[in-house]
Amino acid sequence: MPVRIADMNWMQVEEYLKKDDRAVVPLGSTEQHAYLSLAVDALIPERLAREVAEPLGVPVFPVLPYGLSPYFSAFPGTVTLRVETYVRLMEDILDSLSRHGFRRILLMNGHGGNAPAGARALEWMAENPGHQVKVHNWWIAPETLAKIREVDPVGSHASWMENFPWTRLAGVALPEEQKPLIDTALKSVLDPRAFKEYVGDGNYGGYYQRPDEEMMAIWDVAKAEASRALEEGWA
Repeated sequence: MPVRIADMNWMQVEEYLKKDDRAVVPLGSTEQHAYLSLAVDALIPERLAREVAEPLGVPVFPVLPYGLSPYFSAFPGTVTLRVETYVRLMEDILDSLSRHGFRRILLMNGHGGNAPAGARALEWMAENPGHQVKVHNWWIAPETLAKIREVDPVGSHASWMENFPWTRLAGVALPEEQKPLIDTALKSVLDPRAFKEYVGDGNYGGYYQRPDEEMMAIWDVAKAEASRALEEGWA
């Protein structure tokens, strides 16, 4: 049976729910990532969710492509939601899944700005006994973060650490130098236009690309860690 909801019909989902109550919802964002795709934060969790859910036969819902990125709103192509909009959207998604019998939901998150999703999920669980919602932030999961730092301790938003074969753009040349780390605290002090001017191309710091063999080694660790999040730790 397919795992992507896009490849399933309602009857297949109904049949699945007779034997399992898990689901994965990838959370992303559409925002500037320097020379990489504007959809980096959607592409990574969507792919990660699919790759870890497939061996387990757990349904993966379409990625939520918009999140909270007000500090990037001066960069063309960035879409940012209001916190109230995002929280209510999460409520509606969780309510819908619950209505059909999903009781264990993994939110595969690809964007740090989506933190309110986790906070609302805690409240939602208190309001809906018998449900469990976990948030997996792939880039700061302990083993994955350790592997990233092992490869290169200097890396951040829109740098090499988000540059996978499926997030880079064909024909777009990347700088070769290592960009100094910016002061990320300024994103909560400067207005969006001033922050854009300060950040420049959008990379927060680090090289723009590293060898694919290093990136795939990180990906293997990320997959293993995300797979355990989906398989284990449920009450």
